[in-house]
Amino acid sequence: MEPLREGFRWYGDADPVPLSYIAQSGAKGVFTSLHQIPYGEEWSVADIKEHQAKLRRFNLDWDVVESVPVSEDIKLRTGDYKRHIQNYKNTVRNLAECGVRKIVYNFMPVLDWIRTDLHYKLPDGSQCLRFDPVQFAAFEIYLLKREGAEANYPPQQLALAKEFFESLSPDSVKAFERSIIDVFPGCKMGLQIEDVRKMLGRYDGMGPQKLKENLFLFLEEICPVAEECSSILAIHPDDPPFDVLGLPRIASRLEDFQQMFDAVPSPSNTICFCTGSLSAGNRNDIPRMAEALSDRIYVAHLRSTQTDPDGSFFEAGHLEGSVLMAKVVWLLLKAQDALSKRCGEKIVFRPDHGRDMADDLSKPPTPNPGYSYIGRMKGLAEIRGLEAGLIAANGGLLNL
Repeated sequence: MEPLREGFRWYGDADPVPLSYIAQSGAKGVFTSLHQIPYGEEWSVADIKEHQAKLRRFNLDWDVVESVPVSEDIKLRTGDYKRHIQNYKNTVRNLAECGVRKIVYNFMPVLDWIRTDLHYKLPDGSQCLRFDPVQFAAFEIYLLKREGAEANYPPQQLALAKEFFESLSPDSVKAFERSIIDVFPGCKMGLQIEDVRKMLGRYDGMGPQKLKENLFLFLEEICPVAEECSSILAIHPDDPPFDVLGLPRIASRLEDFQQMFDAVPSPSNTICFCTGSLSAGNRNDIPRMAEALSDRIYVAHLRSTQTDPDGSFFEAGHLEGSVLMAKVVWLLLKAQDALSKRCGEKIVFRPDHGRDMADDLSKPPTPNPGYSYIGRMKGLAEIRGLEAGLIAANGGLLNL
């Protein structure tokens, strides 16, 4: 039994964590993307190779594309979606030509992952990301002014949301708004509240079944190209894994993924197994999901969350919180053995969403919340040690 392949996320030239630091972490694979290319447009071979060359200067490999974004037109199957799908096919082929064959994507409508506090202070002085339904209610009701939003919250949370919003200064209101609507991974879109309202309006009447149908249609078109290229498409779970903004979340539970794999059984149709996203929903049994989906896991994000009864959660340490990380890593090691025998591949993982801590606290806030260096290094070291212990125990090396 061998350890999983280690990776680290890099957001490109503007990332305050340089490739020289990533090389020092011991990770050999990088999760990265061409963030400068607008959603829906084709990635050229030349652009891919230029990005790849930057990694190779530090003896790093581009193991996983995170991500090739799926445009809103594709999710809605309106507007320019046919051209965007053709561009997606071309991008899959161009990446494969350069030897990059693991592609992460998500199908979350309008906003990507959502948090309400990007600098939640913990008792030890470190900071992490947090989602608070009271604060999100304040955003929906008083900033976004989404019709019917009040119906999604109990009276006590509505009262607390009003109190929270009224406590904010004008500058705090602006900062709070930006922290929710402008944290797309690797890029700043400059969205305004009115832009979000218009985007939401495009989904009027869109239920979970229709959005799932659109996902399946997308996969039916892209998976044959991925198969042709010996590539995989790995859907990232919804984050958080429950309905927000009156929009359906369709990649949140075990049943969602089983339906997706039944509808499009292509071997290229896989999951990016993100323990943090999945664990933010109290209903998910993460080890059970890892075991049930083991033959569809080529890529993993490993982190944990601590959930509270009111629906709030924060980013816990990688070996803390609600995720039984030792069991999950053990199941992934077993899945990797099976994967290696099946096709010679290895599961690539990366530590996810590290805390801001130590020297990173004195630096300017990262433009990529959750992706400071030291916290992720700590997470990688913890998981590396956990793996070593599990592998040693399995080999009988601990029977001293």
